[in-house]
Amino acid sequence: MDRAPEPHAGWTFLTNHSRVLAAIAEDRTTRVRDIAARCRLTERAVQKIIADLEEGGYLTHVREGRSNVYRIAPDRVLRHPADAPATVAELLSVLVSHEAGHPAAVTAEHDG
Repeated sequence: MDRAPEPHAGWTFLTNHSRVLAAIAEDRTTRVRDIAARCRLTERAVQKIIADLEEGGYLTHVREGRSNVYRIAPDRVLRHPADAPATVAELLSVLVSHEAGHPAAVTAEHDG
């Protein structure tokens, strides 16, 4: 049974689709239940997101025994025109380095 995620008001920097993709990138055999817990989504929401990603050509899966093994298409360009020509691999390199406790280098401009 799906449990409701913790309520969140307002906007966030990352989409649920990117969170799910990052969870799969970390463990290609992860279960929907584990993705849901990590991303604080319902299992139904995760299933819908995975279907969206597969339909868009960003993700495929094969069944191995009782588990799914996911394959990400790293060379696919991100969907929004403003993100072009960034690829899935580039997005994941930022997200995965952050998850590993090594945030990507950030530069900021200061008025001086």
